Amino acid sequence: MSKRTWALLAATMVSVIYGVSFTIAKDVMPTYVKPFGFILLRVFGATILFWFVSFFGPKEKLQLNDFPRIIAAAFFGVALNMLTFFKGLSFTSPISAAVIMVTTPIIVLILSAIIMKEKMIKRKIFGIVLGLFGTAFLILYGKSVGNASNASWGNFLVFINAFSYAFYLIVVKKLMGKYNAFTFVKWIYTFGLLMVIPFGWSEYQEIHWHTIPSPILWEIGFVVLFTTFFTYLFNLLSMRELKPTTVAVFIYLQPLFATIFAISLGKDELTWVKIISAILIFVGVYLVTMKKSFQSQ
Repeated sequence: MSKRTWALLAATMVSVIYGVSFTIAKDVMPTYVKPFGFILLRVFGATILFWFVSFFGPKEKLQLNDFPRIIAAAFFGVALNMLTFFKGLSFTSPISAAVIMVTTPIIVLILSAIIMKEKMIKRKIFGIVLGLFGTAFLILYGKSVGNASNASWGNFLVFINAFSYAFYLIVVKKLMGKYNAFTFVKWIYTFGLLMVIPFGWSEYQEIHWHTIPSPILWEIGFVVLFTTFFTYLFNLLSMRELKPTTVAVFIYLQPLFATIFAISLGKDELTWVKIISAILIFVGVYLVTMKKSFQSQ
């Protein structure tokens, strides 16, 4: 297969893993592990794995002037991204969280216009407004089942997570062409770990490991190994060959996998608010990311 095919396959796998993880993480939080404590576990485990794997890769030294970008990537791609996502997911439902994550391509476009001075046309502006309206509708009126105690606040935090991840996609892109993935991702996670320790340490100390059932322990392991380690590797692989906006588009698949998995296990349900919000967001994202007409190609 070509490099582009591998990149597309890797991006698809990321969506599958993330889609399943919405429900898996919800099983763990907040009953057995609180959100910030779970993030500390997740980032610490992934940091060890990335450093271990890096010893088998090429030996490269990072340029000193790249460390501000790496620190920014750590903040937006690890600390803010993960802390707001898990905290938000602890308050809302898997399907709502997955739907809101679809706004990432819209946010990527907004940030690209601001940072990279990309031209904004009327169709894209309308798509942005439509997508953000759908997100606001879900945040304000979306209700959840089970132990979703504050869906509106949870949905808002997941939206902050989507914004943070979109910024990460742009920030990390310039590092991709300069270094091997393992060279800088271990540093992104190292700085990210330092950032999440103040938030997660007290909640980590509250974990009663002896009371956690074996299935929950396996789910914690899944989040550390697959949702964190493998998804970041797959993302880096896909981002080497694909544009940030293309990588972001694969987030479309997350609500599909999240919905199938959550409903099949009875962890969530579809409501009209979720369906209408999803339609508004998907139409908005389509308008933002659709190709130019054939006459202009």
